Amino acid sequence: MIRIRGLCKNYRVGAKATPVLRSIDLDVERGEFVSIVGPSGSGKTTLLHTIGGLDRDFEGDIEVCGHNLKRLDDSQLSAFRNRTVGFVFQAFYLLPHRSCAENVALPALFSPEGTSTDAIRARTREVMEQVGLNSRLDDLPTVLSGGQRQRIAIARAMFNKPSILLCDEPTGNLDQAMGETIIELFRTLNRSEQVTVLLVTHDPNIARSTSRQLLVEDGRMSDMTTDEQLDRTVGTPA
Repeated sequence: MIRIRGLCKNYRVGAKATPVLRSIDLDVERGEFVSIVGPSGSGKTTLLHTIGGLDRDFEGDIEVCGHNLKRLDDSQLSAFRNRTVGFVFQAFYLLPHRSCAENVALPALFSPEGTSTDAIRARTREVMEQVGLNSRLDDLPTVLSGGQRQRIAIARAMFNKPSILLCDEPTGNLDQAMGETIIELFRTLNRSEQVTVLLVTHDPNIARSTSRQLLVEDGRMSDMTTDEQLDRTVGTPA
């Protein structure tokens, strides 16, 4: 599903180039649930952005679901982001003046093909039921708890039935109990929808709950194979 070879990414300020990702190779199979850990500033979020087509200024090759991202023009890349990838962020990024249903249905506005109003409403209800919030269709996000807002964001990410969910610290603004609820929701979607999940986290318990752990450190990637290595990297939670 994801094949990366020789991925390098630099950030430039004037004539100075700062390397962020250094010669990364990665293969992710369909249906995997993978956590990505590492120190702050190590390149984890940048890696997600390149895989999701949010950042195309890189060297190397990225293939996602058969799409070589370097070969896609702007309109093709937009369609790829809309149909193939779902994004879940730490900060939720919901529109506060729009209802939960309107927030969830936002991807329909950017679909290249027309979708009937009835179909949009039906899909909105379907994904909100998946996340357990079908009773909050008409509520504004501002009246919801942090965990509920994150579930609305997940429903939005799932609206177009993506093949991949890219999740950047999705539990970072939640307490431990609600964070565990959100991770269990990802596990359910991973099993029932066969969606591939890549999840950035600093929580070793969350990382342990995934089927595979990857370490990004100083722009380089490696598989983590032991609990001791994981604890040394992200620390043991209090």
